[in-house]
Amino acid sequence: MSHRLLTGRLVIATHNAGKLAEMRELLAPFGIEAVSAGELSLPEPEETGTMFAENAAIKALAAAEASGLPAFADDSGLCVDALDGAPGLFSARWAGPKKDFSGAMARILAELDRRGATDRRAHFVSALVLAWPDGHTELAEGRVFGDLVEPRGAAGFGYDPMFRPDGFDRTFGEISSEEKHGVDWRSGAALSHRARAFVKLAEACLRRV
Repeated sequence: MSHRLLTGRLVIATHNAGKLAEMRELLAPFGIEAVSAGELSLPEPEETGTMFAENAAIKALAAAEASGLPAFADDSGLCVDALDGAPGLFSARWAGPKKDFSGAMARILAELDRRGATDRRAHFVSALVLAWPDGHTELAEGRVFGDLVEPRGAAGFGYDPMFRPDGFDRTFGEISSEEKHGVDWRSGAALSHRARAFVKLAEACLRRV
């Protein structure tokens, strides 16, 4: 299916304040007016997919249909090698209904200790989907690899404080927002999984202003 250019206004299909802030910053250079699903009081659809891309599409298509606007959705998670890829698709659910990511990070470390695992390799995955009310979709995925450490830093959100990306001695919780998901548009270089996915989507569907 051919790419489609996005212009004007769109819905960011999330109720997560951290994701919303990152997505708005990423969209800023393109002159896109973004409103969140939360601000429009759109319901959160049930995520029944078996892959990140499927869940991102479910959220984007639901928001596009409900709002009559193009919608942009992310589905992402932390995959830990020694935990067979967990929490993966269930990364948010591990934090429980109160979004207690401190507890979720403690659970991961406890499970690694319980298994006697010395391997601390992990990666973040982000699947981004743009959907239009007529059902057209565009997909891009990004990954960033690193190691798990004792949580450090108050920047970012979710599992960021325990993830140290390759080539850094700081965690995502210690790296500034600009450094984490800023994009060098001359080279297309980006650090975070979400920014890497966004670069691919932007190349296909967006034009800088």
